Amino acid sequence: MHLSRFFHANILLWSSTLVVLTLLSAGLQPLRVKQNTAHDMHTGMSMPMDDAAVTPSQAKLLADKRESEFNHHLAGLFVLLAGLIILADGSLHDRLRFASLVWPVCFLLSGLFVLIWSDTELWPFGPQSWSYGLTHHTEVLQHKVFAIMLLILGVIEFQRTRGVLKSAWASWVFPVFAVIGSAMLLFHEHRAGMHSPNHMEIMARIQSEHFSYAIAGIGIGLSKGLSETRFAWRPFFERLFPALLIVLGALLMVYVE
Repeated sequence: MHLSRFFHANILLWSSTLVVLTLLSAGLQPLRVKQNTAHDMHTGMSMPMDDAAVTPSQAKLLADKRESEFNHHLAGLFVLLAGLIILADGSLHDRLRFASLVWPVCFLLSGLFVLIWSDTELWPFGPQSWSYGLTHHTEVLQHKVFAIMLLILGVIEFQRTRGVLKSAWASWVFPVFAVIGSAMLLFHEHRAGMHSPNHMEIMARIQSEHFSYAIAGIGIGLSKGLSETRFAWRPFFERLFPALLIVLGALLMVYVE
């Protein structure tokens, strides 16, 4: 009976994992095909693309590179801090009563940053409207979806930590969102480096880095769900969850394009 209840309580988590594994097996091949197709197009070109209207200036490319790296590094810092705070929650809570509320705030701050500053070509920083950016650039839309998910996670976990939100469904939001977000990373469109001379190498590295984020994110989602389940291994997953947050934060902080 105990084993049956355990699997019943985790059916949503296992289903999400199955979806991710299916997407992983089906999605990696299109990524390779896309990369090989782009390579064939690149090698088949007989005339250089030197038109300034087509190729951004080196200064613009460098600025975009620095902006993207900073965004990843700052988001990584918030995630790493959240993991450290959760690991030290016991000792911190004895000294600071509000310490347990800090890690959900890290997700809120990360979500706000990605929502507002992740794409500076949009208003009020750039000339593009939000409607144009969201409908014409998949990367922009994905960034905003990630931001909204982070904000929802931050709000729900903040309310759960305060003891205001006690519904059973609330404990599954983080694991499910983490798995879904990780699956999205496998198909994340990234325009960085597409106009650089060594753009194929850059795009391959970016894909590899996002793949590592996806793997860490799946682990975070699974460990968070299992840390919410009453069974013998619960203490282990309560520690594994923040440890994987620290791993993901560290990976984001060393992101390079």
